Amino acid sequence: MPTDAERSGSSRPLPATDAGSAEGPPVRLATRQSALALAQTRLVADALAEAWLAGRADLAVHSAKDLPAVQVSGLVLAAVPERADPRDVLVARQPLSGLDDLQPGASVGTGSPRRVALLRWLRPDLEVLPIRGNVDTRLHKARSGEFDAVVLAAAGLDRLGLGDELTAPLDPELFTPAPGQGCLAVEAREDDTRVLGLASAITHRPSRVALRAERAFLATLGGSCTLPAGAILSRRGDSHLEIQGFLSAADGKGLVRERLAGPLDDPESLGQVLATRLLDACTPQVRALVESVRLA
Repeated sequence: MPTDAERSGSSRPLPATDAGSAEGPPVRLATRQSALALAQTRLVADALAEAWLAGRADLAVHSAKDLPAVQVSGLVLAAVPERADPRDVLVARQPLSGLDDLQPGASVGTGSPRRVALLRWLRPDLEVLPIRGNVDTRLHKARSGEFDAVVLAAAGLDRLGLGDELTAPLDPELFTPAPGQGCLAVEAREDDTRVLGLASAITHRPSRVALRAERAFLATLGGSCTLPAGAILSRRGDSHLEIQGFLSAADGKGLVRERLAGPLDDPESLGQVLATRLLDACTPQVRALVESVRLA
């Protein structure tokens, strides 16, 4: 999870447009220096340019799955653009159709506790190893054979123009994504009405509804993206929302799953109930893990 300093990022000016350059400084977007962070920020910058309002704005762009569930005081989620593919993908040197194509003992790299737990639950015969570095570094480790495969987010690869690296998308019904995966979260100061009005023009309502439910799920568990847990919300027709999720120990043991439906107008309650049911159903060892994360 990014630290406060990392989340503050650096200011990168959005090039001035005819609609906004006459008065005040250019819009400033805070981001980190990685290729993925810059690519994600450019998506927001382009959307803002299309929906330009005159004035000055200060915004920060995050991968929503990395944003703590407890909002920093004084900041609000100003916009949630349309969600990209929320799935995880398996990337390897050779084409794969899924986890079943990996031989027993194959090495799979990931730095995510959620992915570790799911891999060990679905394929306990694999060697799951930690991996660090940006997306390019992880892809190189898969291509070079240092790992037989690595697990990455489909959305990040797409945003970097690396969609052809999506060797094998993993079924979200089994390999549940992280809360907010595929979403971008645009933060602004809660008292900056001009910026909030600007950002609202790029919000995709169904994506924001999904993020509200999934962040409520995470907050009920303790608000940490380091837990081996996942949740994803979908809309079922015009009548209701459906959320599914899991919670487990770090090694995938004691994994519990739940799925439930609810009304369209209360996504937060749906996420909260899902988390509560998983906590009620989990083993004492898993509950102890959740409590230790809450106290950390």
